[in-house]
Amino acid sequence: MSEKASPRRTAVLTLGALGVVFGDIGTSPLYAMRESALAAGGAAPAPEAVLGALSLIFWALMIVVTLKYVIFIMQADNDGEGGVLALAALAHRSPGLGRWTKTAIGVSAILGLALFYGDGMLTPAISVLSAVEGLGEGGPQFEPLIMPLSLIILIGLFVLQSRGTDRIGKLFGPIMLVWFVTLAILGLAAIVKAPMILKAISPSYAVALFVDKPWIAFVSLGSVVLAVTGCEALYADMGHFGRLPIRLAWLVISLPALLLDYFGQGAELLMNPKLAPLAFYSIAPSWAHYPLVILATAATIIASQAVISGVFSITRQAVQLGQLPRVEIRHTSVTEAGQIYVPRSNVMLCVGVVLIVLIFKSSNALAAAYGIAVTGVMAISTLLVAIVARRQWRWNMIAVVGLFGTLGVIDLSFLASNALKIVEGGWLPLLVAAGVFVVMDTWRVGRRMHLDKIKDSSLALPLFLARADKTPHRVSGTAVFLVPRLGVAPSTLLHSMKHYKVLHERIVLATVVVENKPFVPESRRVVVEKSGKGFYEVRIHFGFFENLDVPKALTLARPQGLVIDVDTTTFFVGRETLVAGEHPGLKNWRIGLYTWLASNALAPARYYSLPPNRVVELGAQITI
Repeated sequence: MSEKASPRRTAVLTLGALGVVFGDIGTSPLYAMRESALAAGGAAPAPEAVLGALSLIFWALMIVVTLKYVIFIMQADNDGEGGVLALAALAHRSPGLGRWTKTAIGVSAILGLALFYGDGMLTPAISVLSAVEGLGEGGPQFEPLIMPLSLIILIGLFVLQSRGTDRIGKLFGPIMLVWFVTLAILGLAAIVKAPMILKAISPSYAVALFVDKPWIAFVSLGSVVLAVTGCEALYADMGHFGRLPIRLAWLVISLPALLLDYFGQGAELLMNPKLAPLAFYSIAPSWAHYPLVILATAATIIASQAVISGVFSITRQAVQLGQLPRVEIRHTSVTEAGQIYVPRSNVMLCVGVVLIVLIFKSSNALAAAYGIAVTGVMAISTLLVAIVARRQWRWNMIAVVGLFGTLGVIDLSFLASNALKIVEGGWLPLLVAAGVFVVMDTWRVGRRMHLDKIKDSSLALPLFLARADKTPHRVSGTAVFLVPRLGVAPSTLLHSMKHYKVLHERIVLATVVVENKPFVPESRRVVVEKSGKGFYEVRIHFGFFENLDVPKALTLARPQGLVIDVDTTTFFVGRETLVAGEHPGLKNWRIGLYTWLASNALAPARYYSLPPNRVVELGAQITI
């Protein structure tokens, strides 16, 4: 996204960023101040506890979100794209890294992705529940409706995913603008009644809380982190909106509105400490209660949509980079490439979110589970950007250690505090993350073994070419064989010769390379090498944010002497049946898991956008 956009375009992007980027962090006032005040001071917190908790929230927003993400981490863009996966890919390209460091970066990327999935299930549940619970605060007669209504909203949201968010997405920005303006007005009105709350801007109150009650202050960090959940979205969505619009949306609209609302809630608690369990709705006049519930519900739906879209996006990136099996990815907009729908991820998220709501039943209980996944991703991001700063920005070691070491200590403090909540519910995102990590690691290792077996069953291309003249017949036309690596005659080609006893007059061995960049220019899309005797080796390059359209890419090979007419070309792909060997390289249960994942992966013909009526699949049995 170009930073040199017109003022009108920048304003449009800024409004759009409000609806997509800041939905999660923008709805944190629903529960963050409530949980922080209760953790620091109990059901009726004393003024010192309120000021201390609010001071921690203020400085968390200023240091973690503004300083770390908005100012520094957003500088570490991977060709304009952000997010933990893009950051890991950028760090991996740093010069002078040892093998151990590169391995650590790869593991960090997988762990960050796994934690992101855990967070993706919790955010819709806690956001929608916390908003709908406002009905119960207006009258006990509505309490039985809270859970059914929350489930209806959440299930309806997942059902609508397949239709895309193109139309309704245009309303996200204006609705969130109304939301932030409402937060600011309600907060300012409460601050006027108790302006002494502004003293919480001083870090001395946060320090005093640690000095007077160090254990309680440490435990409260697990609730304070709720105010910064969603900060990863500022970085992850940078490719959609650009650095400038996101920074403007945060510094001009989101941050001031959030601070006013948090300080407004704090002011109300100074005057009425017993309202701590109702902190968010306590600053609204009685006549505005139900309209505020409706607006809060709309805002949390938008926040949930942003997280769901983020899961879809990062799933696509993981698949492109070989971290997950091939899955179906549908585009829901003809104009916006980033608007996609991943059916399998949608079903998994929907089932997970519904189970979470049924298990925890309230946003208070969910708050105990929320945060540990977020802080894990925050710590990983700090580590990766420190590598980029040292190796690519050429910062000296003192600056890197001083800045990112300090930020790392803050991240680890939040993570350690949230670790105390594992028994109360923090086990849930960790369980989800562990499951995703095992799946991704099994796929990565199993795929490497799988490709090694394919290589063993292949024949070196020079040897094959030496025998090509002995083939009795060469038929007219072009055959394209998709292969995992060049330099060999794949088993699909060998099987084709065995069955058909012929070769096409022109044979293209094509391999797809997904680079650690989001996009690859068309000028670098294909590289063609002539191997002689009618054989061509083609390397097709894609970015991890692009659609793998092989036929379209092959048409770009004309300037290099290879003219492909897709309508008359036959594409050959392999379909392997996997069986476990006597001495497998993985444990039996992981072999079973990999086999199941491979058998349920999307067919290569669909994944690589091959024309269905021009594809020949050749089966083979492979022992791993």
